[in-house]
Amino acid sequence: MDAQLLILLMDFFGTAVFALTGTIKGIAHRLDLLGVVVLGCTVGIGGGVLRDTVLGLTPAGAFSDPRYLLVCILVSLFVFLLPRKWLAGNRDVIVYADAVGLGVFTVIGNAKAMQSGMPNITVILSGVLTATAGGVIRDLLVRTIPTVLKSDFYATASLLGGLLYCLLQYLGVPSVPLFWSVAVSVFLMRIIAFHRHLKLPQKR
Repeated sequence: MDAQLLILLMDFFGTAVFALTGTIKGIAHRLDLLGVVVLGCTVGIGGGVLRDTVLGLTPAGAFSDPRYLLVCILVSLFVFLLPRKWLAGNRDVIVYADAVGLGVFTVIGNAKAMQSGMPNITVILSGVLTATAGGVIRDLLVRTIPTVLKSDFYATASLLGGLLYCLLQYLGVPSVPLFWSVAVSVFLMRIIAFHRHLKLPQKR
Protein backbone atom coordinates (compact mmCIF):
# COMPACT_ATOMS: atom_id res chain seq x y z
CA MET A 1 0.00 0.00 0.00
CA ASP A 2 1.22 3.49 -0.84
CA ALA A 3 2.49 5.38 2.22
CA GLN A 4 0.41 8.47 1.45
CA LEU A 5 -2.77 6.41 1.14
CA LEU A 6 -1.98 4.63 4.42
CA ILE A 7 -1.47 7.98 6.17
CA LEU A 8 -4.82 9.23 4.84
CA LEU A 9 -6.68 6.08 5.90
CA MET A 10 -5.06 6.08 9.34
CA ASP A 11 -5.90 9.77 9.70
CA PHE A 12 -9.59 9.10 9.00
CA PHE A 13 -9.53 6.11 11.35
CA GLY A 14 -7.90 8.10 14.16
CA THR A 15 -10.39 10.92 13.61
CA ALA A 16 -13.29 8.47 13.94
CA VAL A 17 -11.84 6.90 17.10
CA PHE A 18 -11.27 10.23 18.83
CA ALA A 19 -14.73 11.43 17.76
CA LEU A 20 -16.02 8.28 19.46
CA THR A 21 -14.26 9.14 22.73
CA GLY A 22 -15.51 12.72 22.61
CA THR A 23 -19.07 11.58 21.98
CA ILE A 24 -19.03 9.08 24.83
CA LYS A 25 -17.60 11.71 27.15
CA GLY A 26 -20.30 14.17 26.08
CA ILE A 27 -23.06 11.64 26.71
CA ALA A 28 -21.58 10.81 30.11
CA HIS A 29 -21.78 14.51 31.02
CA ARG A 30 -25.39 14.65 29.73
CA LEU A 31 -24.82 17.11 26.89
CA ASP A 32 -27.63 17.47 24.39
CA LEU A 33 -27.38 16.23 20.78
CA LEU A 34 -25.68 19.39 19.50
CA GLY A 35 -23.24 19.42 22.41
CA VAL A 36 -22.36 15.77 21.85
CA VAL A 37 -21.74 16.32 18.12
CA VAL A 38 -19.68 19.45 18.76
CA LEU A 39 -17.56 17.63 21.34
CA GLY A 40 -17.10 14.66 19.01
CA CYS A 41 -16.01 16.91 16.14
CA THR A 42 -13.72 19.00 18.33
CA VAL A 43 -11.93 15.95 19.69
CA GLY A 44 -11.80 14.24 16.31
CA ILE A 45 -10.10 17.07 14.43
CA GLY A 46 -8.57 19.17 17.25
CA GLY A 47 -5.14 17.55 17.31
CA GLY A 48 -4.79 17.53 13.53
CA VAL A 49 -5.81 21.17 13.18
CA LEU A 50 -3.29 22.30 15.80
CA ARG A 51 -0.56 20.13 14.23
CA ASP A 52 -1.14 21.49 10.73
CA THR A 53 -1.22 25.05 12.03
CA VAL A 54 2.05 24.64 13.92
CA LEU A 55 3.73 23.00 10.91
CA GLY A 56 2.46 25.75 8.58
CA LEU A 57 0.25 23.35 6.61
CA THR A 58 -2.62 25.76 6.05
CA PRO A 59 -5.48 25.57 5.62
CA ALA A 60 -5.55 22.61 7.99
CA GLY A 61 -6.56 19.32 6.39
CA ALA A 62 -9.73 19.08 8.45
CA PHE A 63 -10.89 22.44 7.05
CA SER A 64 -9.95 21.85 3.41
CA ASP A 65 -11.32 18.29 3.27
CA PRO A 66 -14.96 18.05 4.47
CA ARG A 67 -14.66 14.28 4.90
CA TYR A 68 -13.01 14.75 8.30
CA LEU A 69 -15.99 16.60 9.75
CA LEU A 70 -18.38 14.20 8.04
CA VAL A 71 -16.67 11.26 9.74
CA CYS A 72 -16.94 12.99 13.12
CA ILE A 73 -20.61 13.85 12.66
CA LEU A 74 -21.58 10.34 11.53
CA VAL A 75 -19.71 8.71 14.43
CA SER A 76 -21.26 11.11 16.95
CA LEU A 77 -24.79 10.53 15.65
CA PHE A 78 -24.32 6.75 15.61
CA VAL A 79 -23.04 6.64 19.18
CA PHE A 80 -25.71 9.07 20.39
CA LEU A 81 -28.41 6.73 19.08
CA LEU A 82 -27.02 3.73 20.98
CA PRO A 83 -28.88 2.74 24.17
CA ARG A 84 -27.38 4.41 27.25
CA LYS A 85 -27.41 0.99 28.92
CA TRP A 86 -24.92 -0.28 26.33
CA LEU A 87 -22.61 2.67 26.85
CA ALA A 88 -22.80 2.40 30.64
CA GLY A 89 -21.96 -1.29 30.44
CA ASN A 90 -18.84 -0.69 28.37
CA ARG A 91 -16.84 1.79 30.41
CA ASP A 92 -13.51 0.48 29.13
CA VAL A 93 -14.49 1.34 25.55
CA ILE A 94 -13.24 4.91 25.93
CA VAL A 95 -9.91 3.70 27.38
CA TYR A 96 -9.24 1.28 24.53
CA ALA A 97 -10.54 3.66 21.87
CA ASP A 98 -8.39 6.44 23.28
CA ALA A 99 -5.35 4.14 23.21
CA VAL A 100 -6.01 3.27 19.56
CA GLY A 101 -6.37 6.95 18.69
CA LEU A 102 -3.22 7.75 20.65
CA GLY A 103 -1.18 5.27 18.64
CA VAL A 104 -2.62 6.22 15.26
CA PHE A 105 -2.38 9.97 15.75
CA THR A 106 1.14 9.70 17.15
CA VAL A 107 2.43 8.13 13.95
CA ILE A 108 0.37 10.51 11.79
CA GLY A 109 1.90 13.50 13.58
CA ASN A 110 5.37 12.02 13.25
CA ALA A 111 4.92 11.35 9.53
CA LYS A 112 3.48 14.80 8.76
CA ALA A 113 6.39 16.56 10.47
CA MET A 114 8.95 14.27 8.82
CA GLN A 115 7.45 14.98 5.39
CA SER A 116 7.67 18.71 6.14
CA GLY A 117 11.42 18.36 6.65
CA MET A 118 11.37 19.04 10.38
CA PRO A 119 14.17 17.91 12.74
CA ASN A 120 13.65 14.82 14.90
CA ILE A 121 12.69 16.77 18.04
CA THR A 122 9.88 18.47 16.11
CA VAL A 123 8.84 15.12 14.62
CA ILE A 124 8.48 13.69 18.14
CA LEU A 125 6.63 16.72 19.52
CA SER A 126 4.33 16.80 16.49
CA GLY A 127 3.28 13.25 17.31
CA VAL A 128 2.56 14.13 20.92
CA LEU A 129 0.61 17.26 19.93
CA THR A 130 -1.50 15.41 17.37
CA ALA A 131 -2.23 12.54 19.76
CA THR A 132 -3.03 14.51 22.89
CA ALA A 133 -4.47 17.89 21.88
CA GLY A 134 -7.93 16.53 21.05
CA GLY A 135 -8.19 14.82 24.43
CA VAL A 136 -7.07 17.97 26.22
CA ILE A 137 -9.77 19.99 24.45
CA ARG A 138 -12.34 17.31 25.28
CA ASP A 139 -11.50 17.32 28.98
CA LEU A 140 -11.37 21.11 29.25
CA LEU A 141 -14.78 21.47 27.61
CA VAL A 142 -16.35 19.18 30.22
CA ARG A 143 -14.34 20.80 33.03
CA THR A 144 -12.14 17.86 34.05
CA ILE A 145 -8.37 17.68 34.53
CA PRO A 146 -6.89 16.69 31.14
CA THR A 147 -5.98 13.00 30.98
CA VAL A 148 -2.56 13.89 29.58
CA LEU A 149 -1.65 15.57 32.89
CA LYS A 150 -2.61 12.74 35.21
CA SER A 151 -2.97 9.45 33.34
CA ASP A 152 -0.79 6.37 33.19
CA PHE A 153 1.76 6.80 30.42
CA TYR A 154 -0.50 8.80 28.12
CA ALA A 155 1.69 11.53 26.67
CA THR A 156 4.71 9.45 27.69
CA ALA A 157 3.58 6.59 25.43
CA SER A 158 3.24 9.03 22.53
CA LEU A 159 6.67 10.51 23.28
CA LEU A 160 8.29 7.07 23.31
CA GLY A 161 6.43 6.22 20.11
CA GLY A 162 7.95 9.29 18.46
CA LEU A 163 11.43 8.18 19.52
CA LEU A 164 10.74 4.75 18.04
CA TYR A 165 9.52 6.37 14.81
CA CYS A 166 12.74 8.36 14.43
CA LEU A 167 14.86 5.29 15.20
CA LEU A 168 13.07 3.09 12.67
CA GLN A 169 13.22 5.89 10.10
CA TYR A 170 16.98 6.17 10.67
CA LEU A 171 17.34 2.41 10.23
CA GLY A 172 15.55 2.60 6.90
CA VAL A 173 12.46 0.58 7.84
CA PRO A 174 9.81 0.83 5.05
CA SER A 175 6.90 3.16 5.70
CA VAL A 176 4.08 0.63 6.13
CA PRO A 177 5.74 -1.61 8.76
CA LEU A 178 7.16 1.52 10.41
CA PHE A 179 3.70 3.06 10.80
CA TRP A 180 2.13 -0.11 12.17
CA SER A 181 5.06 -0.78 14.52
CA VAL A 182 4.81 2.66 16.11
CA ALA A 183 0.99 2.71 16.32
CA VAL A 184 0.80 -0.75 17.90
CA SER A 185 3.68 -0.01 20.30
CA VAL A 186 2.02 3.17 21.59
CA PHE A 187 -1.30 1.35 21.98
CA LEU A 188 0.31 -1.50 23.96
CA MET A 189 2.27 0.87 26.20
CA ARG A 190 -0.90 2.78 27.05
CA ILE A 191 -2.99 -0.33 27.74
CA ILE A 192 -0.30 -2.14 29.75
CA ALA A 193 0.28 1.00 31.85
CA PHE A 194 -3.47 1.33 32.41
CA HIS A 195 -3.95 -2.23 33.60
CA ARG A 196 -0.78 -2.31 35.71
CA HIS A 197 -1.39 1.18 37.11
CA LEU A 198 2.03 2.39 35.97
CA LYS A 199 2.58 6.09 36.57
CA LEU A 200 5.38 8.61 36.42
CA PRO A 201 6.64 9.76 39.83
CA GLN A 202 4.54 12.37 41.63
CA LYS A 203 5.73 14.96 44.15
CA ARG A 204 4.68 13.97 47.66
